[in-house]
Amino acid sequence: MRRMRSLRAALTAAATAVSALALTAVSGAPAQAATPLPAHVFAPYFESWTGESPAALSAQSGAKHLTMAFLQTATKGSCTAYWNGDTSLPIASASFGADIKTIQGRGGDVIPSLGGYTADTTGTEIADSCSDVDQVAAVYQKVITTYDIPRLDMDIEVDALENSAGIDRRNKAIKKVQDWAAASGRKLEISYTLPTTTQGLAPSGLAVLKSAVTNGAKVDVVNLMTFDYYDNAVHDMAQDTRTAAQGLYNQLAKLYPGRTPAQLWGMIGVTEMPGVDDFGPAETFTLANARQVYDWAVSKGINMISFWALQRDNGSCPGGAAADNCSGIEQNTWDFSRIFAPFTSGSTAPSDDFSLSAAPAAATVAAGSSVSTTVKTAVTAGSARTVNLTVSGAPAGVTASLSPASVTAGGTAALTLTTTTAVVNGTYEITVNGASPSAAHSATYSLTVTGGNGNQCTAAPWASGTVYTGNQQVSHNGHNWKAKWWTTGEEPGTTGEWGVWQDLGAC
Repeated sequence: MRRMRSLRAALTAAATAVSALALTAVSGAPAQAATPLPAHVFAPYFESWTGESPAALSAQSGAKHLTMAFLQTATKGSCTAYWNGDTSLPIASASFGADIKTIQGRGGDVIPSLGGYTADTTGTEIADSCSDVDQVAAVYQKVITTYDIPRLDMDIEVDALENSAGIDRRNKAIKKVQDWAAASGRKLEISYTLPTTTQGLAPSGLAVLKSAVTNGAKVDVVNLMTFDYYDNAVHDMAQDTRTAAQGLYNQLAKLYPGRTPAQLWGMIGVTEMPGVDDFGPAETFTLANARQVYDWAVSKGINMISFWALQRDNGSCPGGAAADNCSGIEQNTWDFSRIFAPFTSGSTAPSDDFSLSAAPAAATVAAGSSVSTTVKTAVTAGSARTVNLTVSGAPAGVTASLSPASVTAGGTAALTLTTTTAVVNGTYEITVNGASPSAAHSATYSLTVTGGNGNQCTAAPWASGTVYTGNQQVSHNGHNWKAKWWTTGEEPGTTGEWGVWQDLGAC
């Protein structure tokens, strides 16, 4: 994946033990016992260079697992890796360590990713940069032991796909760190994130996996970048995900002939780009696409769903191009995360947990006025912990305030929503987020605004024979309506609160 702001064979048991001891001697770091990832996991990418807290965004979005991008060297030829190649962010507990522990304490985890577009085009991906296999392996081990994580991801694309020496070193280093982990009794998974065609891996990507087989490196997951096809075609992004994954399945079946169909599908991951991707509007991944991919992923039993990136999961730039911080389509904040979050299976309930609710949970207010509700928390397991509260989803013209902004579980806070006369009429879902050191929950408050200045029927009239897709708007019977997903022939106002059409208010 690209960072847009900067542009983006087996050994014998004895030999395994010797190799593992040699690697431990390089770094001197003890092995720990990380909790394995669930068999099916949603882990969107987190852009670690933005200065935001991964633990906070994990709580707000409901994404319990994150893929952390990226680790790379500061300069070509170096054997020392940093977050984003920033020497102020070394592999150390001071760099994201507290956030990662918080996420792990809530039953989630992170997957550190090495490489990415910027590193892969500047020679700063660790195995491209460093010519010493042992030092590359020591970097992998340091990441694992510093953050006590169960999986490392290798994001290999563009120039790094053509660096045969780097590919060979990387897989040799993976083999070494896997031998160390096995000798230490530690569960460790390796994933490769690779670009794809709509029919599976290109020869360069497949060569990376063939090298892994040759070097005895075990690849647990192959994560396809199901976007940026750059073939000048108009794409059905959900269908392309399915055909790309089927192509990969066929390729994996030849590489690993002893594996069952379920095992092969269980090696596959997909990474989408919500909304408009780098190529442009011809490659637009919609909310309807997300629902289709989710259903397909569950039916096939694939290992992982991800997307690039968590900070883009909002609709603050509808009609725009690909960006780091928004999707380019109309959507609510965290819409994609909430579609994919249930994919994660086997999560462990936190020992100290709480519930979160708003009472009342809905209100109607005239534009220019304010309304309040009580945010309630309660201890549901273990001991009462401090719960930090935030609000998301408030539209332009609505200001949300919490008093207090943190409570001890069992306490309450007042949420006040203040509107201006410029707010657009409609019903909005305001999300109250609560995060403690051990758990995170959210509650929804439905705010209906009337009498605002933005209440003109600007959308085209609804037509019964027209096909509408998610986020398209129409006017009908004096109201503006927004489609939540694909529909045709369903009249706005007749499908109910949970139906396809969202009432945006009178016009």
